[in-house]
Amino acid sequence: MSAPNIEAVKEYLLGLQDAICDALEQADGGGKFIEDAWQREAGGGGRTRVLNNGSIIEKGGVNFSHVFGDKLPGSATAHRPELAGRSFQAMGVSLVIHPHNPYIPTSHANVRFFIAEKEGEEPVWWFGGGFDLTPYYGNDEDCKFWHETAKEACDPFGEDIYPRFKEWCDEYFYLKHRDEPRGVGGLFFDDLNELGFEKSFALMQSIGNAYTKAYLPIIEKNKDKEYGERQRDFQLHRRGRYVEFNLVFDRGTLFGLQSGGRTESILMSLPPEVRWGYDWKPEDGTEEAVLYERYLKPRNWLEV
Repeated sequence: MSAPNIEAVKEYLLGLQDAICDALEQADGGGKFIEDAWQREAGGGGRTRVLNNGSIIEKGGVNFSHVFGDKLPGSATAHRPELAGRSFQAMGVSLVIHPHNPYIPTSHANVRFFIAEKEGEEPVWWFGGGFDLTPYYGNDEDCKFWHETAKEACDPFGEDIYPRFKEWCDEYFYLKHRDEPRGVGGLFFDDLNELGFEKSFALMQSIGNAYTKAYLPIIEKNKDKEYGERQRDFQLHRRGRYVEFNLVFDRGTLFGLQSGGRTESILMSLPPEVRWGYDWKPEDGTEEAVLYERYLKPRNWLEV
């Protein structure tokens, strides 16, 4: 198995952050990302980029981080006890885009690399990541296009990759306490090393590069749809589910907080406005009810 090329991964991730920010600024047509470079006292750092109050994007964050240290946090060793006592490096690009218009879904993407080393032993490394879509008002064409683009990114690496990563995404982005998915899924993978370094790295790159191909046409298609207070209220209600998932279940959030990461960068994924109403439920026969009845259910979106 070929040895990991850490510098090549870092170079790719920095370039990916640049490319995604440039593409999102062009799609927005008004907003600009501001950059906040930071250092981690325990080792490493990153650059956080945030776009606030753009023409289309209400809040978008695209973060690069590269952190390292002598000891892993509990969130990393809980299911991998063999990592205890190893030094580590973790690097990745993570992003969340919250548009103004409720007819444009929120989107999330993340690609990352992790390596743990100990003198005299082989390094333990893997890739992870994916992207997923969280609509407020479902659209079959958008869901199908999103998943078709995801499948195209996976197909060169084996016909089993997309269905496996798609199912993994459905299972991962699930709010157990609500008994509902976060959205309509996409791709999720972790602990990927069985393909060897070069092929695993290539698959991670293919997925990272596919995010803007999947999302930008959905922005363009829906950006001019009219909406009112009702749609905005529903969007803020559903954003509450997004917050719940990120703070309760998300591995990246837990790893970042437990490893002494930069809190502002870790929590950049949270929306600028959100609402919780006690035991709120949509009325039967409404657009809002359709989200629960049709879209918040795992399905084969390639065949809708």
